[in-house]
Amino acid sequence: MITAGPPGPLDTGERTVPADWIDYNGHMMDGYYALAFTEATDAFLDQLGLGAAYREQTGCGIYTVESHVCFFRSVRAGARLRYRTQLLGADAKRLHAFHRMTDAETGEEMAANELMFLHVDIATEQVTPMPPACRNAVEAVATEHAALPAPATAGRRIAMPHRGGSAPA
Repeated sequence: MITAGPPGPLDTGERTVPADWIDYNGHMMDGYYALAFTEATDAFLDQLGLGAAYREQTGCGIYTVESHVCFFRSVRAGARLRYRTQLLGADAKRLHAFHRMTDAETGEEMAANELMFLHVDIATEQVTPMPPACRNAVEAVATEHAALPAPATAGRRIAMPHRGGSAPA
């Protein structure tokens, strides 16, 4: 669960990048960014009380329904990564979260991951409201994080800018 501390994104983990995560260009492969951000998601959900233990107790869990990754810097083997997570919004059935991946030594932002999650009854795979105790914990974090600046890339979409000439097909 959440512990008292200064307002800010939640610390959601660290890791050292193993050599087998690196491609022929010497950079971390795309799929491993997803794995790294999944580690951050698991830590985030645990802090909210919505992780694996919650699933076992209630038969409900959190499903990712949308994910967007932005790559800012190359990540190389041996890099020490740190994850921090901001809850951008929530309601009875959804969480909108934003993970930042930084170099643990320099603080430089390496990548970001914006996600939409749904609260789901595992047996029926139907979206269902969170129980009041969980909802209250989520609302407390959402209220605290509402005072934080919105991440610059939150809500970003992929598009080709129109620069004249022929329109994309």
